[in-house]
Amino acid sequence: MSGSQKVAILGVGKMGAAMTRELVATGIDVTIWNRNQSVARQLAQSLNSEHLKVADTPHEAIRKADLAICTFTDGRVMDEILTSDPTLFAGVHSDLIIADMGTSGVISAKTVAIKLKAQSIRFIDCPVSGSVATIAAHQLLVMASGDEADVDEARPVFDVFAKKVLFLGAAGAGQAMKLAVNLVVHTLNAALSEGLALANSSGISLDDAYNVFEESVIAAPFVKYKRAAFLDPAAPVAMRIDTVGKDMRLILELGQIQSVPLSAAQAVARLYTQAQAAGFESQDMASLSRFLQKS
Repeated sequence: MSGSQKVAILGVGKMGAAMTRELVATGIDVTIWNRNQSVARQLAQSLNSEHLKVADTPHEAIRKADLAICTFTDGRVMDEILTSDPTLFAGVHSDLIIADMGTSGVISAKTVAIKLKAQSIRFIDCPVSGSVATIAAHQLLVMASGDEADVDEARPVFDVFAKKVLFLGAAGAGQAMKLAVNLVVHTLNAALSEGLALANSSGISLDDAYNVFEESVIAAPFVKYKRAAFLDPAAPVAMRIDTVGKDMRLILELGQIQSVPLSAAQAVARLYTQAQAAGFESQDMASLSRFLQKS
């Protein structure tokens, strides 16, 4: 990758926008594109940087890029954007790397990797573990897979917002690892939600119960940084309930493919499905606690 790196970011939701902020702040030239273009324009206006441009199309975004980062929440969207337009890669740099940093699923990652290889386009599957706050603190974990040389080439860009880039093998391995991580995260979120509901129903305030959680053996980083989301209904949404539902479907699908029984995951998935059906789909994953307290 060239010394004067040029990065494209396709999809500037919460995570893509946070990555954009950090890259632009270091002086890297970034071109962004989003399906809802008003979101991209608002981000560019808020940052007001000479290093940031908004593209009208995905092709325009990646045409001069060394690295194009995709942060879509759905693998089907990633597949459609990268493979449905036969002219997408016309005239791009011969050394362009496409990096999928969303939670797309193993099947999507492997499918896109095969399709892009047929067009001589390099692809790395590199989902992340963390949040917007983690990106701002440069503490994101990148679970990378694909060609290791391509991962190493993209690493200087990832290092701007990540604490570590772990290489896991061929494309699809990154997604498998991310789903394994999210299985634990979503199960912990469900356990916290049930724990709060149980303590509160026993006459213990939510604040006091959470204080105990934070001082106990369960005080993982997730428990600490999700406190506001659990206790304040007005806290910003980080991950929606329906996005968790999508993750759980991918997790159960992978378990079935790999013949791994996921009994706990099945029970947790039902909880999120119930919360989504009750109207909590657009609320933060921590709102599962409020759903349980109302049930």
